[in-house]
Amino acid sequence: MSASATTRPSSGRPATGLPTGLRHVLARTAAVVSALFLAACDPVGSSQQASGPEIGPLIDPSEPVRVALLAPAGTGSQDLEWLARSLKNAARMAAGDAQGASIDLRIYDSGASTESAVAQANAAADAGAQIILGPLFAEGANAVGNAMMPRNINVLTFSNNAQIAGGNVFILGNSFETIADRLVGYGMTQGKRNVLVVAEDDVAGQLGGRAIETAIARNGARMAGRVNHPVSISGIDAVTPQITDAAQSGQVDAVFMTANNQAVLPYLTQQLAAAGVRSPGIQMMGLTRWDQPGARLGLPQLAEGWFALPDQGMQRQFEARYAQAHGEAPHQLASLAYDGVAAIASLSRDGRRNALTTSGLTQRAGFTGVGGIFRLQRDGTIQRGLAVGTIRGNQLVVLDPAPRTARGLGS
Repeated sequence: MSASATTRPSSGRPATGLPTGLRHVLARTAAVVSALFLAACDPVGSSQQASGPEIGPLIDPSEPVRVALLAPAGTGSQDLEWLARSLKNAARMAAGDAQGASIDLRIYDSGASTESAVAQANAAADAGAQIILGPLFAEGANAVGNAMMPRNINVLTFSNNAQIAGGNVFILGNSFETIADRLVGYGMTQGKRNVLVVAEDDVAGQLGGRAIETAIARNGARMAGRVNHPVSISGIDAVTPQITDAAQSGQVDAVFMTANNQAVLPYLTQQLAAAGVRSPGIQMMGLTRWDQPGARLGLPQLAEGWFALPDQGMQRQFEARYAQAHGEAPHQLASLAYDGVAAIASLSRDGRRNALTTSGLTQRAGFTGVGGIFRLQRDGTIQRGLAVGTIRGNQLVVLDPAPRTARGLGS
């Protein structure tokens, strides 16, 4: 299973009014984001029930916990190299912060292929690893989970693809399901119950669209329709009238976009705003962070739109510490590595022999991570406490803060 290539803009389309570089960005796949979702067609957890078997070794809490980190390497991409560096540094920070627990962190460069990720996971297990942290991409995580299952080792992957979760694979990434549920739930409290779904037609976009539909049903909202579009200028132009007509029909309170490709959000919202569809008249929502990169804060069409984000107080503390220690800002996914190591350290510090087993990892009290409270589920998915934010006056404004305890995560 692989992501479809993006459709190139039709020839002769004038570039006037397009954001800088948009034509080129829309003409290529958003590599990091899409790859987080790639998965083999037979997920590890597909046959497991939510209660599931007890997986993972018992430990001696007085001894160092042997944690293997699988980080991407040799990719040739500056962004992926920065991400890999950030994951490694953040994991080391968490191990250093593990007061009252000892973490024997060993780092393996998993390369750019599924085969190399599996090979490195096996090497880590041969060297005594008791739990695997990583890899980054869903396809590799799925394969590593399969390889580690006979060895009774759990895998905490940085992917956010809930389709690979289950069995011995837990996702640490902020899943579309969690984001969609938070925003739709908040929308219901604000009277936004009729939701139009707008999704890209690539793998990530379709998974995101499905997550939004599920959140609409779970929260008792009404799905007012769905529009899929190619990841291209011509594709967005073609569906803009359809979205506009639906949004202005009087039957829609909110437009919820996946806008997963980094260039889609600015262009799609620009076209819709020009047609009269923008917040707060019609509430715009998105699965991605609308305040990142920072240049987006100045885009007028994004003002008053809703998106979900981690607890900002804790996140900023982590970013400041990281920058001081490493001389650069961390990648936005770096916190996942810190959270994974910190959760393991917390369980070990409490003297839990089952710290690395299914029951230990899925304790109902959850964990306090860099981005706030989170809880691993028996089905391998994750619940994260998220805030709801918007852009107002070219600045990030938190409309509804993230919960600080596991009670705020619900059942």
